[in-house]
Amino acid sequence: MITLKTDKELSYMRDAGRVVAGVFEELAKAIKPGVSTLELDTLAEDFILSKGSKPAFKGLYGFPSTICASVNEEVVHGIPGDRTLANGDIISVDVGAEVNGFFGDSAVTFPVGEVDAEAQRLLKVTEESLSRGIAQAVEGSRLSDISYAVQKYVEANNFSVVKDYVGHGIGSEIHEAPQVPNFGRPGRGPRLQAGMTLAIEPMVNMGTYEVQTLSDNWTVVTKDMKKSAHFEHTIAITSGKPEILTRL
Repeated sequence: MITLKTDKELSYMRDAGRVVAGVFEELAKAIKPGVSTLELDTLAEDFILSKGSKPAFKGLYGFPSTICASVNEEVVHGIPGDRTLANGDIISVDVGAEVNGFFGDSAVTFPVGEVDAEAQRLLKVTEESLSRGIAQAVEGSRLSDISYAVQKYVEANNFSVVKDYVGHGIGSEIHEAPQVPNFGRPGRGPRLQAGMTLAIEPMVNMGTYEVQTLSDNWTVVTKDMKKSAHFEHTIAITSGKPEILTRL
């Protein structure tokens, strides 16, 4: 069931969103060649705890870490470990935080050192597709208007959207109804109402949209092993422009 958030609940979600945004400020300073994904995970967890918040992902469905750290061909759900980042890599970091029982969830893909022109374009297109999806998140629109805006922009730039994983509602649970696909025809699905809160998260591949899960049962990679990028914000539908809750 889709729930509409009260002003108090939205306030808690803003607090959680600020914690998540703060994590990315710290990660942006730390991500460079030679740093391990486990070091990034420790930094994120320490920051979240220092704010009196809780990591949303650690233990969720059995996930062992605070962040999802997905490098290059890894799309989502990469488990932090001993892997060290190299110049030219890209790393997608997905992180959530809980404050007073409510959640914020966001993802950013970072370049590591100097990346090639096509990787730069992948990041730019993916982030812009998120912006275009968010722009459709207005009262009275249909849910699939978000999906269509993302897919149309991505495919116009000759990349592909992942179809096996989607965005979602968010609030007192990290994953709530409705699902928010990054593909589909416009004008379908529930009508958007003020008080709805969504995590919109395009996952965009350089090659095929097809993905597969590795033997760790978590890490999702592109089938053709080409790079993938992931950007996400938690947003609230209002009577005017959508409010991005995971941006400082």
